[in-house]
Amino acid sequence: MHQVYDVAIIGGGPSAIFAAYELVTNNPTIHVAILEAGDDIYTRTCPISEKKVDHCINCKTCGVMRGFGGAGAFSDGKYNFTAEFGGWLNDYLAEDEVLELINYVDRINLSYGAPEESYSTAGSNLGKQAIAHDLHLLDAKVRHLGTENNLMILRKLYEFLKVHCDVFCNTLVADISQTDSGFSLEISGQGTVACSYLIAAPGRAGSEWFSHQCKKLDLPLFNNQVDVGVRVEIPAVVFAHITDEVYEAKLLYRTKQYGDLVRTFCMNPKGYVVAENTDGIVTVNGHSYREEKYHSKNTNFALLVSNRFTEPFNEPHQYGKRIASFSNLLSGGVLLQRFGDLVKGRRTNAHRLAQSFTRPTLQATPGDLSLVLPKRHLDNIIEMIYALDKIAPGMANNDTLLYGVEVKFYSSRLKLTKKLETEIPNMFAIGDGAGITRGLSQASGSGVHVARVIGQRFQE
Repeated sequence: MHQVYDVAIIGGGPSAIFAAYELVTNNPTIHVAILEAGDDIYTRTCPISEKKVDHCINCKTCGVMRGFGGAGAFSDGKYNFTAEFGGWLNDYLAEDEVLELINYVDRINLSYGAPEESYSTAGSNLGKQAIAHDLHLLDAKVRHLGTENNLMILRKLYEFLKVHCDVFCNTLVADISQTDSGFSLEISGQGTVACSYLIAAPGRAGSEWFSHQCKKLDLPLFNNQVDVGVRVEIPAVVFAHITDEVYEAKLLYRTKQYGDLVRTFCMNPKGYVVAENTDGIVTVNGHSYREEKYHSKNTNFALLVSNRFTEPFNEPHQYGKRIASFSNLLSGGVLLQRFGDLVKGRRTNAHRLAQSFTRPTLQATPGDLSLVLPKRHLDNIIEMIYALDKIAPGMANNDTLLYGVEVKFYSSRLKLTKKLETEIPNMFAIGDGAGITRGLSQASGSGVHVARVIGQRFQE
């Protein structure tokens, strides 16, 4: 491979997709390449979701984490309309600019078949009920695409982009070099690609690689946080009064024991717990469908404890991976414990799990989370569960299921201009893997923003 492009985009997640979409839609003569390490949207598969196996078998390339559509391709497609969470775009842009980008991408999604129904926490009864127990509900509007609709939209976008630009899947960028005319990208086993403008959208699975590239290019980095916790699974009826009203409740709680922040994240009513593999480390996540025929009897969501480190420690990504590796070591993948067993200080075994009234949606190894997570994390999670039990009685039942571990890696952030441009002219960084965002809506918006900047320069 040896090609010359006006713009090369590293990665094929939502930020990359909407950067390419915006570029080719408004600049018909521009030559754009998308370079994605994983499979295309049609051949991305997971043996667990296809029910071929009951546990992660460490595929050479994880179809859940890599491929066109990014790590969110098999998610339930929650599209949040807010600048309050989901990333740090409002560090670079005014809030109204962030919301304009989010709404712009939403209109594109709607044109490709996204459902029109949305939910909002504004004015809900939940906010008042929560604050009475020192739980704090974040206000936001959300559109639930559903896993099946999310994939359908991505397939349509893939077909559009294949016509208007070059989409290379199974194409791993090994190295970035600066040249007199722009950039040269070394493609593993396939030669090089040259470009005038470079957009780095490496995704969560490529974040460590991108950090190493930035250090090689002498681009300054500073650390984001890493969030570590568990995925909770409960009977759907326990949270039905909340999810029926707002679909997803993002609740924050500051623990009394340590003063640490714990939050709910990625709530999936009547959904499924899933495993995902990042460079050999298996963690958990969740998703849900819109169509009732695909619903489970459970609701799942993450409970995460935020960790932000200071000098001399500067490897939060490694910290999260090491904790996850303990779970993998003890369980061969994902570890599962009943809440009642955790508070009693005993391991969940196969016999106790078989007696549970709450049936797990993911095959996992029964065990003891106290051998995996630091005590401070577990204390925080236990306190949060008891707090949630006050607004959702049944949350602290013995049979509440806790899957370990869930880790949200927020990549090291670059020093960027308001145009999301690095200190190297015409090199931009966007999306979750570049530490700019942490969700579908802001990731997509960051791609549109950079595409507009490049489009304007291209036309000058």
